Amino acid sequence: MLKSLDAIASYRRSPYAEEALSAAPSWLKLLASAEEPVVNLERIASFSELAQSNPVLDYVERSLRLLDALPVSYWIKELVEETLAWCETAKGGSRRERHAWQAQGINFRVHNIGSAQLYARNEAVGASPGEHALLVHALVETHGLVGQELRGEVPPQDHDPLARALERSLAAPEERERLLLALNYCIVAAVSPALWAEVESEVAAVVRRIAEGNAGETPLRIRERLRRLRTQSIRRGEDFDGELDALDAEQDLLTALQPLESKTFWYVESALKDFSLEQFLKIFAIVASDASLPDVKHISFENVMNAMYYDYKGSKKINVYKKRIIEKYLGELDWDRIRAGDIRHDNPHLHHRLVRKAGLQDTLFFDFEFSPAANKLIDFCVEAEKSSLYEKAVLLLFDLFELRRDAYDRFHNEETYLADMNSTADYKKVILDYVVGEKALDIGPGGGVLLDLLEEKLPHVKAVGIDISANVIEALTRKKHAESRGWEVLQGDALALKDYVEAGSVDTVIFSSILHELYSYIPYNGARFNRDTVAAALRSAFDVLSAGGRIIIRDGIMTEPDARRVIRFLQADGPAWLERYGRDFAGRKIVYELLNDREAVLPVNDAMEFLYTYTWGEEAYVHEVQEQFGYFTPSEYERFIRDTLGEKAEILVMRHYLQEGYTEALADKVALFDEQGRPVPLPDSTCFIVIERRA
Repeated sequence: MLKSLDAIASYRRSPYAEEALSAAPSWLKLLASAEEPVVNLERIASFSELAQSNPVLDYVERSLRLLDALPVSYWIKELVEETLAWCETAKGGSRRERHAWQAQGINFRVHNIGSAQLYARNEAVGASPGEHALLVHALVETHGLVGQELRGEVPPQDHDPLARALERSLAAPEERERLLLALNYCIVAAVSPALWAEVESEVAAVVRRIAEGNAGETPLRIRERLRRLRTQSIRRGEDFDGELDALDAEQDLLTALQPLESKTFWYVESALKDFSLEQFLKIFAIVASDASLPDVKHISFENVMNAMYYDYKGSKKINVYKKRIIEKYLGELDWDRIRAGDIRHDNPHLHHRLVRKAGLQDTLFFDFEFSPAANKLIDFCVEAEKSSLYEKAVLLLFDLFELRRDAYDRFHNEETYLADMNSTADYKKVILDYVVGEKALDIGPGGGVLLDLLEEKLPHVKAVGIDISANVIEALTRKKHAESRGWEVLQGDALALKDYVEAGSVDTVIFSSILHELYSYIPYNGARFNRDTVAAALRSAFDVLSAGGRIIIRDGIMTEPDARRVIRFLQADGPAWLERYGRDFAGRKIVYELLNDREAVLPVNDAMEFLYTYTWGEEAYVHEVQEQFGYFTPSEYERFIRDTLGEKAEILVMRHYLQEGYTEALADKVALFDEQGRPVPLPDSTCFIVIERRA
């Protein structure tokens, strides 16, 4: 077994940690004394993983075990062992030690540089060091850079010091190559064996170039480095080349980013992968315009990474509150001002910072800084996720940052929501039978299932999805690119379609399960749950229709007559659910009477509004309680359409039905009776309406 593994095992076995460390090698003392974890958050699934562990020491031990099992020569094993033992030491040390390191100019925030500095200090690599110490120092100083080049984080010329050190110590390129392959195998496979299998051939190509002394022969241009930094986003469907080309044509962006080509980036994907390409490029343009850039080598996004994640129900999640606020902030930054370096902090609760720290002058740190009030409010939202205060907390956040309520409705359940929208494909197929013409708008396209159906079943129809949420548009744009879809998406307001498409140019406008959300969330003349919002949406659609064009509506419906129904709860928590719903439902006052500990009587439409939310369960409660699914009875809907759209609107189809699945979903939760105690079925939940514009 390697001596280093013996040392770690001895430390771990000892019941007296301080005593065991007193006899430990210097590198182990540094790693074991770490008081706060310094990790790339890409590599963890939950922060609870860090609570009772030393992730850096664990990683070093894994890398050494891989080396121990590797069939390589003694001299390679000796060099690699010493390198692996020291290469993460800048992530160790107590808080007091790290404070002292900064004062001494040890750059522990760029851990390969800092670890090499610690190695030199502890192993007395002085004025006349031996070849062995010089080579180990170079290996520690360049540790991990091969993988970082593949990720776009470092330029190839950063390998030059290692190439020169190898030439001094090892005459044969083949020996250098074997050494570097062994080292990089241990470095990468200790992160993930699957990752090593994925990148092995690329690592070998870079290693061969370094071993032959051609490390920086072919520079990586800024475009290619940006592409590599967006690898995860591209895999999720980002149209990197198309979006970058469009921005470059408008802003001469690649020229503006050219000063970054020689810089080293840290924690970029961990910090920024969840932002759109345009937002990502704005951040890089801000960095490129900073006056101190010529004096620095490293650009660190570590602070952004650490601030953007937290544990949500046992899993690491991005802090969507911060993300949405940052998205709005970046959206309001003008490209010309960014290019000119004239970026005033107009927002009192958020601004970005570019700072250099004493003792770390070669590193520029990018961060977003929230005001104390904003931080407290975001913390409140995180805590309120566990209670019925959630919706109130989020509304306070909207008010403080002037976010549009309808555009930023769903947070943690957004992916689930889009998946749920896609699961309704069977229900939406009936819509296709009534689509006419060559251009159709899908308002609020959700996960894109109807756009897919239009393209697949009606290939002659140009399908366009319109949604006000930038996040939905971003997700759909990735899907379109990943699946090579032909439909289009536009970020736009359903109440002002003429701003996005020419009047008279659309043959079909589809509102599939979206009008009730407009009714519930968009204030019209200052009021939510306003039928005037529905009227504005219908007029907006009617204005862009061609003669003979159609509006298709699939949405919630109220039943008539408004009889009373008795709900018998089959689960003990039912009455408490109803009482809570009666307090929290924002659409209208829910009138009910508890008959006993398992039964309540209430108007049928109030009963159904409650049951829609009860069906979705606790996870969706905070959102569903804000929505009113049924807002017209069939006769009211018909009169409303005629009054809103006038004589040129002909109602071709007006039918209503109970949506499949509700009966089954509620079967083990409730039984429904009339006031005489007779069992009755659930009433109709959904309407299907087709309106045609007469010539």
